[in-house]
Amino acid sequence: MLINDPCVVSLTWTLADAQGTTLDELSDPVEFFYGGDDLLQKLETALAGQEEGFECDLFLEPEHGFGDYEPQLVCFEDRALFPAHIEQGMQFDGLPEGAASKDMPAQQIYTITEIYPDHVVLDGNHPLAGMALRLKVAVQSVREATEVELANKSVDEGAVSILSLASPSSRVH
Repeated sequence: MLINDPCVVSLTWTLADAQGTTLDELSDPVEFFYGGDDLLQKLETALAGQEEGFECDLFLEPEHGFGDYEPQLVCFEDRALFPAHIEQGMQFDGLPEGAASKDMPAQQIYTITEIYPDHVVLDGNHPLAGMALRLKVAVQSVREATEVELANKSVDEGAVSILSLASPSSRVH
């Protein structure tokens, strides 16, 4: 079956920075909805019309990956607004209740980048924002999308997505 909108592709990949240092490796195939929001646009373009066994190497400038780094998405919040046990790298869906940074986007995932006795530094940028990346992808299989997948334009809300490489298990909701 050829990869056409809509369908489901099963992929493996290696994601590296511009110098070739591996940042993420997916060795067990994961399914993604092709023609929805599961994949980066440059990857969808490369996969169009291909089939099982196809492999490609992509170079992604920030605008084709996770965007430019936006310093205005960094804020400082009072340490008392957070649970007792937090650590660098933890992620929060939105800002904590009582946050002083009222002008920050509410529907954003914020990563703790630094912890001080009196405040916490939160970054609303994707952890890979501003980085040029190398992505080596292999198509393991292609199948038709189910009715549920078509309606959701996604394989599964809990699926690993190349749009969100940060571990969902480290997020606080």
